[in-house]
Amino acid sequence: MSAAASSAPTVVDAHHHLWDLTVRDQDWITGPELAPLRRGFAVEELEREAAAAGVGASVLVQTVTVAEETPEFLAVAERSALVAGVVGWTDLTAPDVADTLARLRELPGGQHLVGIRHQVQGEPDPRWLLRPDVRRGLAAVGAAGLVYDLLVQPHQLPAATEIAAALPELTFVLNHLGKPPISSGDRATWEREIRALAALPNTVGKLSGLVTEADWPSWTTADLRPYVDTALEAFGPDRLMFGTDWPVCTLAASYREVLDAARILTAALAPDEEAAVFGATATRVYRLPDAG
Repeated sequence: MSAAASSAPTVVDAHHHLWDLTVRDQDWITGPELAPLRRGFAVEELEREAAAAGVGASVLVQTVTVAEETPEFLAVAERSALVAGVVGWTDLTAPDVADTLARLRELPGGQHLVGIRHQVQGEPDPRWLLRPDVRRGLAAVGAAGLVYDLLVQPHQLPAATEIAAALPELTFVLNHLGKPPISSGDRATWEREIRALAALPNTVGKLSGLVTEADWPSWTTADLRPYVDTALEAFGPDRLMFGTDWPVCTLAASYREVLDAARILTAALAPDEEAAVFGATATRVYRLPDAG
């Protein structure tokens, strides 16, 4: 390897998943359109994909609201040279959130716990994030020095902005740019809400999950560009991070195709800005080991 190649910053995949259907079902995988996901996706397969794409570190993100999953993911991170951080799940409405987070950090691999996420997108109450018990749980996440990954749909963005403003000590990482309506092309409301959220300094955007919000068989980078450009303008490269959303992305694109699309869409950035999106932002926000 040349000196120039060896000094290149490490690419961080800040959002991917793993699951083993022999351990537990992924009950969200329903319908024929999701059938390709109904198999196990192990860390060894991810490591091969990442190595081929030049990705050197990753963040493993929860998939189900099952307490046992987070310790399992921490154990994966402990044995994997690729997985540098884990965004796990815990019941934010429980009165003992702080104690639960402390116990997770004492487990094997507990030092890899970097954040917490809940599938807010599935909550029927658009203001779920503002419930007093949820707010108490989110405050405990911040007090523990962790970040909170936001998984919301566009109509839930106003509540996300409100809670982020109310808890300035907690960093909120918006997964998949709030799931914009790429296939419908109706982006005005989404754009307004994204800019409102991004105006808060304790928010970060995640450039992930876009290919599956577009038309799976026919998407192009041109379809994604208005949303990526808005995110770059609103958050700036220092508050934007790249993630593949593998293996969910495989419904529309391969691991490498997702990375290549993101490279094309950020090609106008200066080298330091590109380094932020593809590694430095995730490393800083999630407090990952600096392998750059």
